[in-house]
Amino acid sequence: MDAYTGFAQVYDLFMDNVPYAEWCGYLAGILREYGIEDGLVLDLGCGTGTLTRMLASRGYDMIGIDISEEMLEAARGGSSREEGGKGAGDGILYIRQDMREFELYGTVRAIVCACDSLNYIMEYEDLVQVLKLANNYLDPGGVFVFDLNTPYKYREILGEQTIAENREEGSFIWENYYDEAQQVNQYDLTVFVREPDGRYRKFEETHFQRAYGLETVKKAIGEAGMEFVAVYGGCNREAPKPDSERVYFIARERGKAL
Repeated sequence: MDAYTGFAQVYDLFMDNVPYAEWCGYLAGILREYGIEDGLVLDLGCGTGTLTRMLASRGYDMIGIDISEEMLEAARGGSSREEGGKGAGDGILYIRQDMREFELYGTVRAIVCACDSLNYIMEYEDLVQVLKLANNYLDPGGVFVFDLNTPYKYREILGEQTIAENREEGSFIWENYYDEAQQVNQYDLTVFVREPDGRYRKFEETHFQRAYGLETVKKAIGEAGMEFVAVYGGCNREAPKPDSERVYFIARERGKAL
């Protein structure tokens, strides 16, 4: 998977409108609701680590996993460290792994997966596998909180849309194509990154995300051996609506002795 290579260099620049602080407050609120106020928490698909660091500032001992070395380098502050090393001064362990095969040395109190990272899981069987791994690496009764873009968002908001932005530091063109029959959204990204000498380097990337319906995800949670707890239609405690663009699932570890 070559996604988030060139784009990683300007990801934070163009994502400065993402409500990370709101998402962090919402996730931390859910964790506290389930008695998780400190301890080890895994951020699965952590990207450049913005949300990871915010959760760390709230007292959690964070681990960040992502498949993109370029994104992890940004998370580590650009320091040239060995894979799996700690970022400069933040005490966060960043590890390059595929979430379909991730491994930890022990269990964690909670796992979060935000920014529609699980929509990158293209096969239902792989979604079940990620959930099985989450169940395996959670403490007894631990929770997995994750969000997903909805089929509605791909169909009505993103599908067949072109988004472009131009700034001094870089620019991008983001073209979307949604195949409703396959429930797959294709992102074609063209990114221009400003070099130190003032010239711009061009990167091209193609990303794919799959839309999953609510019942499909609930089924996957059950097949993975986890307990489905709740699903919310955004940063709230309300049931999803037909026009919800993002949903949050809460699944609880099941199978280990308390």
